[in-house]
Amino acid sequence: MQFFQDSFLSAFLLIRSLDPDLLDVVAVSLKVSALSTLIASLVGIPLGFTISTTDFHGKRAVITFLNTLLALPTVVIGLFVYMFISRRGILGELGLLYTQEAIVIGQVILIVPIVTTFTISAVHRLDRRYRQTAKTLGADRIQVALVLLREARFGIMSAVVASFGRVISEIGISMMLGGNAKGFTRTMTTAMALEYDKGEFVLAVALGLILMSISLVVNVMLNSIQGRAIS
Repeated sequence: MQFFQDSFLSAFLLIRSLDPDLLDVVAVSLKVSALSTLIASLVGIPLGFTISTTDFHGKRAVITFLNTLLALPTVVIGLFVYMFISRRGILGELGLLYTQEAIVIGQVILIVPIVTTFTISAVHRLDRRYRQTAKTLGADRIQVALVLLREARFGIMSAVVASFGRVISEIGISMMLGGNAKGFTRTMTTAMALEYDKGEFVLAVALGLILMSISLVVNVMLNSIQGRAIS
């Protein structure tokens, strides 16, 4: 019990002191997670909207495939991306392995299905009368799309928030593609794993508290957005 109390007290003091090593790790995590979420949103939102509003052969199969990707383990993504960007891989000459860019690539692959499927669900739930009314009023395809996106905005925002929460807490991709280099590719989750292996629990606990705080904020935002969508 004393060890538990001492670890948490030391962790709180470390956070309050704004330790440079701690801030570097948090900054890297926030940077790669935010960039990954942005890129995935730019890809997944238009893709999900197009799939939801377009009838084509194999649509059900595409949606099933996207739903399957939601359960894809991060280590599997890390392995496949590693095969492409390693020195002997197709993209090996770009020197991406063990960089922040490599982490972003893996995380984008991880959350594009999340953004896409959430967007499909958000747009699919809309009343068909929105589209019909807009067309009746003389709206063109772009204007109709903007109307639908506006009505589905809360669901789409939920997709973005949920995706950020997913990547900020993942470890497999960050470890395999980033290499856990101090001050460069070390994220909160990989740093926690490293500190645990070393038997140094203070920094690990401090990072865990920060990660839990970020996750709490993300979930509060997600619940708020969902509540607005329901109301």
